Amino acid sequence: MELDTAHPPRPLPGAAAAAWDACANGVLLVGAGEAAFPILAVNPAFCRLQRRTDAELIGTSALALGDALGDAPGDARPDNPLAAALHAVAGAGASHTLLLRASASAPWCRWTISVAPAAGAAVAPQLLCIVEDVTELQEQQALLAHLSSHDALTGLANRALFNERLQAAMTQAHGRAGGVAVLCLALDGFNLVNESLGYVAGDQLLISVAMRVQGCMRAQDTLSRHGGNEFVLVLADVTDSAQVHAVCEHIVRVIGAPFPVIGQSLHAGCSIGIARYPQDADDGVTLLRYADMALSHARGLGGNQLQFFAPEMNQRTTERAQMEAALRVALTDGQLQLQYQPMADLQRGAICALEALVRWQHPVMGLIPAGRFIPLAEATGLTVALGYWSLRRAVEDMVAWRAAGLPPVRVAINISPKQFRDAALPQAVADALAQSGLPPLQISLEITEAALMQDQQASDATLAQLKALGVGLTLDDFGTGYSSLNHLKRFPLDLVKIDCGLTGNIVTGADDAALVKTIISMAHHLGIEVAAEGVETEAQCDFLRRNMCDQIQGYFFGKPCDRDQVASLLAVGHAVPPHLLRIQKLPRTLLLVDDEQNIVSALKRLLRRDGYQILSANSGQEGLDVLAANAVDVIVSDQRMPGMIGADFLRAAKNLYPDTIRIMLSGYTELQSVTDAVNEGAIFKFLTKPWDDEQLRTHIAEAFRLKEIADDNDRLNLELRTANHELAAANRRMEDVLRQKQQQITRDEISLNVARELLQFVPLAVIGLDDEGMVAFVNTAAERVFRQNGAILGNEAQIVLPELFPDGLAPSGSHQVHIDGRCFQVVAHPMGANSQSRGSLITISACEETV
Repeated sequence: MELDTAHPPRPLPGAAAAAWDACANGVLLVGAGEAAFPILAVNPAFCRLQRRTDAELIGTSALALGDALGDAPGDARPDNPLAAALHAVAGAGASHTLLLRASASAPWCRWTISVAPAAGAAVAPQLLCIVEDVTELQEQQALLAHLSSHDALTGLANRALFNERLQAAMTQAHGRAGGVAVLCLALDGFNLVNESLGYVAGDQLLISVAMRVQGCMRAQDTLSRHGGNEFVLVLADVTDSAQVHAVCEHIVRVIGAPFPVIGQSLHAGCSIGIARYPQDADDGVTLLRYADMALSHARGLGGNQLQFFAPEMNQRTTERAQMEAALRVALTDGQLQLQYQPMADLQRGAICALEALVRWQHPVMGLIPAGRFIPLAEATGLTVALGYWSLRRAVEDMVAWRAAGLPPVRVAINISPKQFRDAALPQAVADALAQSGLPPLQISLEITEAALMQDQQASDATLAQLKALGVGLTLDDFGTGYSSLNHLKRFPLDLVKIDCGLTGNIVTGADDAALVKTIISMAHHLGIEVAAEGVETEAQCDFLRRNMCDQIQGYFFGKPCDRDQVASLLAVGHAVPPHLLRIQKLPRTLLLVDDEQNIVSALKRLLRRDGYQILSANSGQEGLDVLAANAVDVIVSDQRMPGMIGADFLRAAKNLYPDTIRIMLSGYTELQSVTDAVNEGAIFKFLTKPWDDEQLRTHIAEAFRLKEIADDNDRLNLELRTANHELAAANRRMEDVLRQKQQQITRDEISLNVARELLQFVPLAVIGLDDEGMVAFVNTAAERVFRQNGAILGNEAQIVLPELFPDGLAPSGSHQVHIDGRCFQVVAHPMGANSQSRGSLITISACEETV
């Protein structure tokens, strides 16, 4: 191709040439009079973009600049965008803009092509092309476009792109009569990773999970992240549930393998909820909602579960939403009420406290049990509002009981973990006490160990504020969570409540009995009282009494009741039966077991004169029933009885009631069974029938003496343990007082140092004297006034500051003095009127002399 260069561009004048060379954008002048569009001139910036010299470019065809975009040369290629643009501008005269990129490694360039101004009639038409490198802008726009459809952390599809892919998969499945599955996947326990190892570790774990799950999927499937630790999958073209189930199980196995994260090996589980198209829903929004419902159900089953959506889940969700709305109305419409379950003091037997329990009296559904709406309140964040409502209502009831002249009683109010983390809790309690005028110890706050462990530093601060108010602090449900002795030592607790899950088995379960004994012992060692929840039987109460438990709560002592019923209980002095008090001396009780009624009657006549309380039974099983219902000291049993021989009965009595003294009285001497029972310790003595009256009375009296010695030892042990517990409690209270005093001293020292530093910068001269006239403080202004007096701090003011003592008297009130020929006003301020400070503060200021 030959180019006509007969009309080269006229050289530019000096200023225009400098601008041409300095221009940051590439500039290209093209001849428009020829089909080849020859390059007439280029500036240095365009040469840099092309990586060629001006000599290599001038005279060549501008169309060749587009050759790298395709295989056809120049204007012969129909898809050459540069050629099309040059022809369009040359023909129509309008400007044109386009983006060109010669190759994948070349920069993006924006070409702006327009008709160049005519330099004269003889000059052929020309086109001016301005070329701007927009690579960075294009990359930013590409990144923004990617971020608009992808998750920034994992690079997976985000919610917007997920919706597009889901809709496309559903449309394709509809055309093929196929199916689609939506999977909501969440990591179990992910928050613990963030809390223990930090958010960097959590992010690494999410990236690793995304890579593993991506490896389980086909090309037509989509994996997206919708925030947090929740991933959503679209499985396209699925045929049945078995196929989906297999994919989910594979994902669970893959995620179950250890993850290397910041030098540690982490184990993670996941829960998956599944909804299918078209079986469960025919639109994407509903399908995703159903999968999320199934996920919630899977997590509710304990985690690491797969759960397909079922219609009843939607029904439960609807009911829950209705219940939540109704609960919000109940908080404002007076549908809530408080009931109180009494707690008994096992030393005195009387009611020592009441636990406030929230109940919901719905106008249509009736009384809704707490187990149904408290979990809902926790899930919806309403426990804080419930807690403050309970506090206000309990205080109102306590004020009403006081106005009725009833004895004061402590009320325990449950504090949920969310309410405990609420910074407004201490002030709310302080306001309730101030408005009601109740003594702080009449309010106790029950807090679970799990709540204390969520943020230990914040827990320490909150507990310190509550303790400073003087309210009681109770650790609730101890024995079900961490149950750490270290936590008992660390937190300023007044009472520990043993969970009812342990109390229910203390009579029949050796492990639970041992654990309860240990809790009581270690709490008492720390000076903390112990209460047991869920006490339902006398046997449980007796076990707790014998093992030094301080308080009991449960249906055995009293069911939850309303405010008026509580008033009645307080008025009549409802109490534990005397024989169940912790320290007592019970009547001597004898149990006679014989299947012959005449033998039992004869023994009763013989032994009645000795003052025993005598119980009887006609068989071994009946004897065990009597032992279960009564405290027995001595047992006298026959050997040969129907159903259960005496040796077996006494052996069972020893196992169940080892403190009893057991005697066998029989006319039959089956030597082997009796000998075995004696060797096992089941029988204290073996006596034969017929008996000698005086000898029998002597042996029974001896048995009672042994039992009374053992009882006295137990009673002394209880008294000693009680005294030790009271001493430990007193020491704990003293430690609390000492700690508060030390904190106050620290605060006072800080305040004093602030005041000292403030006075140092005050321009007014200030001197502080103690109550003996010694100089205790001198600020900078005072040192300047008395610089000629030398060192004055720590010396007697009357000697080192004689100017302040007219006529030798201590300064008082206000007077004037002359110092270095200048007149000063001296004002003495006695201290101690509004504080515990002593001495005086003297200010010295310049003044005009009085005539």
